[in-house]
Amino acid sequence: MAIGLAVGLFLVVLVLIIVQPRGLSIGWTALGGAVVALLLGIVSWSNVGTVVSIVWDATLTFVAVILISLILDAVGFFEWSALHMIRFARGHGLRLFLLLGVLGALVAMFFANDGAALILTPIVYEQAKALKLDPKATVALIMASGFIADTTSLPLVVSNLVNIVSAGYFHLGFGSYALRMVPVDVVALGASLGVLYLFYRRALPATVTTTALRSPASAIKDSQVFRAAWVVLALLLLGYFASQFLHWPVAIFAGAAAVGLLVIAHRSPVVPIPSLIQNAPWKVVVFSIGMYVVVFGLRNVGLTHLLGTVLTALATHGAVVGIVGTGFVAAALSSVMNNMPTVLINALAIHDATVGPTLHTAMAYANVVGCDLGPKFTPIGSLATLLWLHVLEQRGVRITWGYYMRVGVTLTIPVLVVTLLALWGWSAVIG
Repeated sequence: MAIGLAVGLFLVVLVLIIVQPRGLSIGWTALGGAVVALLLGIVSWSNVGTVVSIVWDATLTFVAVILISLILDAVGFFEWSALHMIRFARGHGLRLFLLLGVLGALVAMFFANDGAALILTPIVYEQAKALKLDPKATVALIMASGFIADTTSLPLVVSNLVNIVSAGYFHLGFGSYALRMVPVDVVALGASLGVLYLFYRRALPATVTTTALRSPASAIKDSQVFRAAWVVLALLLLGYFASQFLHWPVAIFAGAAAVGLLVIAHRSPVVPIPSLIQNAPWKVVVFSIGMYVVVFGLRNVGLTHLLGTVLTALATHGAVVGIVGTGFVAAALSSVMNNMPTVLINALAIHDATVGPTLHTAMAYANVVGCDLGPKFTPIGSLATLLWLHVLEQRGVRITWGYYMRVGVTLTIPVLVVTLLALWGWSAVIG
């Protein structure tokens, strides 16, 4: 009975979050699910306290990073970066494709995959129009920017909300996380660019005429805020690494940087501060708490423990099977029920898995890889993808779910395999 209630509630909440009938906020849906779980006795108030302790740092950090991204976008930071990359390509089509991919990886690294997908993709689309690229080449660049945003969101704790949640749950310090995942992310970037090129090589132009492009300097809308942002970002990066040694939450440093930029930009005519604050993803805070309370109901009825036995069985075949298997389990679950609930379900299962401490840590990182890359299998794998498709449709670019899944499965499987093997190899090197 309890199992049926927990699973049924989870499925109802998940469907409502994905479909969002009549624009129903994901935050209200998840919160409603949490309230029902409490009323049905599936979870307790102590479970709610546990969930809040797990996700508060993650969600507030995410909100701060996105707010920083919105301010930078308002002053032209990302358009300035894209124009520089296009000029570096010097009219070479393949070089343009590769450089925009690298730019997407860098934006995802420091400003999260949501920032890369939702802010950079419209810029890439507008520049493709300015370059007068044909529709096939435009779709190739757009799909590449969306794909890269997720597959290269591994390197830092702040590169993906999934990473922040996992780091908080398993107590992974910022520096330790970066040491483990930056080399793995480089492999993921190389693999992503490789499969994207093989898939879209016929759509890419051999040469591109860039004479009609604006100069990068013309993209800067407020030079004072633009220059100050570099200082704030440098201090923020130092703060991230200091957080591990000070044992302070990452949200303190990300929040301080966001507030600092808001203060610097408060008189800027191009930064609509009230609108940016209002449009920051506050609903993610409510969504994370509510959704994870519902997920805890699955734990309380023993389902995550059952998954833990599956992961234990995989680990008995050696480290490579344990790591790759954990990553594929996370990817598969993310593709059908979204990566946000998946990351905690798998984290709880890994916690219950009977494995040694070294493999336990490696499986925690494999869960991150699977939950970061797995959403590329289907449009419902992450909320960012659904928003990304909506943003493109508003600009007249319609990518069907069938096309997305065909491309996603074809490209993601080899990248996922290579990335998980890289994680296994690098984990063996650094212990």
